[in-house]
Amino acid sequence: PYVKVSLLCEGRRLKKKKTTIKKNTLNPSYNEAIIFDIPPENMDQVSLLISVMDYDRVGHNEIIGVCRVGINAEGLGRDHWNEMLAYPRKPIAHWHPLVEAVGEAALAGEGSGCEGYSGTSCTLLWQGRTASFDSQGSCPSPKPPATP
Repeated sequence: PYVKVSLLCEGRRLKKKKTTIKKNTLNPSYNEAIIFDIPPENMDQVSLLISVMDYDRVGHNEIIGVCRVGINAEGLGRDHWNEMLAYPRKPIAHWHPLVEAVGEAALAGEGSGCEGYSGTSCTLLWQGRTASFDSQGSCPSPKPPATP
């Protein structure tokens, strides 16, 4: 499996980034950072769609499950985002349940509860200029601002 993180702004995907593929394991650990440069004035307009994907060399990669983190996410996804913004420069880690993504709902970050799937651990870090994602399973957190 691998993790794909999409940066969404008002429902549109602006950027996407992926982790490395972990082969021959059902319990991957990534310990990778995915960084998006987000201006502070746009933090209230963006969200992250985190998709855990099953890699297939021959056919199509399949979505195992998704979670959404951001200002317009529901429940834990919104709480995690708000906590990250409230404590700049402090990594904030939470486990997020994965939900099944169905059709168009996958792009919107919506899905129905899926009892067969576990969750993903996500650490968010806001450093005033960017957001990045550090994963035990998957998530975004910010990078420091560039020096002029």
